[in-house]
Amino acid sequence: MATWYVKHFDELTVDQLYDILKLRVDVFVVEQRCYYPDIDDLDRDAQTKHLFYYIDGKIAAYLRVLAMGTTYADCISLGRIVVAPEFRGRGVGNQLLQEGLKICLQQFKGQPLKISAQQHLEKFYTAHHFMTVSDCYLEDNIPHIAMLYQQVK
Repeated sequence: MATWYVKHFDELTVDQLYDILKLRVDVFVVEQRCYYPDIDDLDRDAQTKHLFYYIDGKIAAYLRVLAMGTTYADCISLGRIVVAPEFRGRGVGNQLLQEGLKICLQQFKGQPLKISAQQHLEKFYTAHHFMTVSDCYLEDNIPHIAMLYQQVK
């Protein structure tokens, strides 16, 4: 059984928070060997929404939706976009991004959406109507690019 959740920080159960943080650390810190402070207080912002997906009782994917002024002064953002290794290649990332975009379009209607994407995922995000708007830059020693969402009319 698969279940999507959308919650504010204070609505997360202890187990959900643990699963989210463990997934992020397992992928961003351990798998990608990127040592950075993942817990950055943006999770607790009153407007941040946490979107996550469980398949058969295991967390499969996660992202957070961040309000304008949180990550970028003039854009909303999606961040910490992650799919657990055992669920990759099954379309979970596409579903995750589509669900995240729905939240953005409903909660932050008409506001520009910007992400800082790992450069090797540029084609993935382009397929979801994001356009590259920067040269490559290093973020936590990983090549990234800034991308803006181009809303489909």
